[in-house]
Amino acid sequence: MKIRAAITGIDGYVPPDLLTNKELEQMVDTSDEWILSRTGIRERHILKGENRGTSDMAAEAVKGLLKKTHTSPDEIELLICATVTADLHFPATANIISHKAGIKNAWSYDINAACSGFLFALATACQFVESGLYKKVIVVGADKMSAIVDYTNRDTCVLFGDAAGAVLLEPASGEEGIMDFILRTDGSGEEFLHMKAGGSRRPPSYETIDAKEHCVFQEGQSVFKFAVTKMADVSAEIMEKNNLKSEDISWLVPHQANMRIIDATARRMGISKDQVMINIDKYGNTTAATIPLCLWEWEKRLHKGDNIILAAFGGGFTWGSIWVKWAY
Repeated sequence: MKIRAAITGIDGYVPPDLLTNKELEQMVDTSDEWILSRTGIRERHILKGENRGTSDMAAEAVKGLLKKTHTSPDEIELLICATVTADLHFPATANIISHKAGIKNAWSYDINAACSGFLFALATACQFVESGLYKKVIVVGADKMSAIVDYTNRDTCVLFGDAAGAVLLEPASGEEGIMDFILRTDGSGEEFLHMKAGGSRRPPSYETIDAKEHCVFQEGQSVFKFAVTKMADVSAEIMEKNNLKSEDISWLVPHQANMRIIDATARRMGISKDQVMINIDKYGNTTAATIPLCLWEWEKRLHKGDNIILAAFGGGFTWGSIWVKWAY
């Protein structure tokens, strides 16, 4: 019988400090009504404090996950972190997370696929479990987007928040676990969604800092047009590929970027809104953390055997869907 990689536990972390739409009204030319009608976001959590980064949130999620699943840190063999806001260029944030969580017998590395990062990391980790190589793997999705947001730019500063989520993957025999995935990239999307400076092509300088080129740049309309099509198409594609009908789907877990993109994906799949996990109103777009954050919040409502479609679209462009049959 085929070994499958199954999610056997999940935990999340959101920092306590809030940034509401009302507060943003005092910072930029916007309004609560404008933000809510266009994005669905009411508030977002922000990580504050000196020298605190993505790894601080992620380590809390990982420690919570280990405690919930009664797993010793010494049992973990691999940790993969999906993030675009690494603590440092190097070492990998995954290395720092492992150290902070007391994980000493594992190797670890980062994956950067923007908002699709958690899906890319989950599909990658799945291979280590399905091959029989490892028994316990942790996948983290975490981002401190407040570190790369220009809070004078009303087009982007209203969108993002900070959070982390982590899942434990273990082998399962039978018909539960990660059943299939479709992942895609298109590098021509770079011009529409990126960070202009800070990499090897355009290293930091007084000029790049003064020009605020170390912040998220997004050409909203182009990104929206691509996202609304690609995320909906790939979600329908994985259903067609596996002969899944809308009535077979228990939940859609979409990347939380924009309510209009989420609604379009649900319509394309033929499912109702009450089958869609939505928490964008409370957290905003936390990039690689949005999908595990949803699973964490809905964990008590999930049942063994539930068919769940995870779907995302991100900068790069990256997009994809994963079919999960819930294992507990």
